[in-house]
Amino acid sequence: MADQEVQAEMPPVADESGQEMTVATTSTEEGGQEMALATTNTDVAAPAKKVKKIIRKKRRPARVQMDPDEVPSDQPAQTGTVFNIWYNLWSGGDREDKALSKSHAKGRCNIARDSGYTRGDSTAGSYFCVYFARGMCTKGQDCQQLHRLPGTYDLFNPNVDCFGRDKFSDYRDDMGGVGSFMRQNRTIYVGRIHVTDDIEEIVARHFAEWGQIERVRVLNSRGVAFITYTNEANAQFAKEAMAHQSLDHDEVLNVRWATQDPNPMAQAREARKVEEQAAEAIRRALPAEFVAEIEGKDPEARKRRKIESSYGLEGYEAPDQVHFARGANAVNPVGREGFEVEYQQRAMIENGQASEPAEAVSEEQDKPAQESRGIFSSNTLAALNKAKVSVAAKPKAAGAGPLVSYDSDSDE
Repeated sequence: MADQEVQAEMPPVADESGQEMTVATTSTEEGGQEMALATTNTDVAAPAKKVKKIIRKKRRPARVQMDPDEVPSDQPAQTGTVFNIWYNLWSGGDREDKALSKSHAKGRCNIARDSGYTRGDSTAGSYFCVYFARGMCTKGQDCQQLHRLPGTYDLFNPNVDCFGRDKFSDYRDDMGGVGSFMRQNRTIYVGRIHVTDDIEEIVARHFAEWGQIERVRVLNSRGVAFITYTNEANAQFAKEAMAHQSLDHDEVLNVRWATQDPNPMAQAREARKVEEQAAEAIRRALPAEFVAEIEGKDPEARKRRKIESSYGLEGYEAPDQVHFARGANAVNPVGREGFEVEYQQRAMIENGQASEPAEAVSEEQDKPAQESRGIFSSNTLAALNKAKVSVAAKPKAAGAGPLVSYDSDSDE
């Protein structure tokens, strides 16, 4: 007779690991029961963590703006009788001023499409490419100059512009050229603008492409605009990029350096801008804690300064030039740290012998103040007393004159 097996399931039991165990019993004809354990994993899957994947865009190389075969010749049209190969100009006749020319520029820079890395990015101190600003660079990524817009931290020597060209001591008569190193000029003059109702919007839209603009002033009736950039390098770049270009119409722009504004408010604004730039440079050079204390941004430092700068006088607070002074003569003890010098006793008038012992000096100091009053101190008087030397009196010489006095009654 074959064995008959009957299986009966029991409620699941959870073990210590969190897995449910299903217990199944098997009964046989002999009355014995066998138990089989089957484990079922009931762990709830943890939610998947969101991993932020940083995708770094590969920098693209600078694009070649113009085919070398299409570059116009640098040799100007003949306007004189003798050609000067040093200045690349004709002499001995009338010459055409490039700035006053009304012919369109041969190319135009497109920052969004033309900018990229070049060999100049791997070289420290590289200047910007002037041909890139004009939209006529034929080298692309092989150029030794930078093909991008100047930034806030692109600082150059005041004697040169952002393209590496030397400045002069004064501006040209027509306010063209590289410029002057005597003052920081961030404003350019734009003339020959086509007058329309939305001239201000057109000027701001086209010139904002070359950097952050601080102020735009447009003379609608004259077709003239003054654009002030936040950074001087951006003004230099915009002057080259927009020379002989057109806006929304077929005009040819006349771009120059702006003369100094005689308005007192404008001069004060320019001076304030220079002070802000100097203050920002000082903030970068000094520690952050020191800057926060000077500017009063740290409340604990403000309380501490109010106590320290009073110097024991109620209601008094020392000014900044006294409280933050540094040196051996600083009033604030913190400012004298690191400038201490060894105390040197003043020299006294002595007779060349060793100075008095400390006991004698202490006795002299214990004397009442009435005895030491006078021009000289007690130590000086003691040294003078020791230096006394007896000197024999010299005999008086007989005076020349009559032997007999006029008042004498003697016959002799």
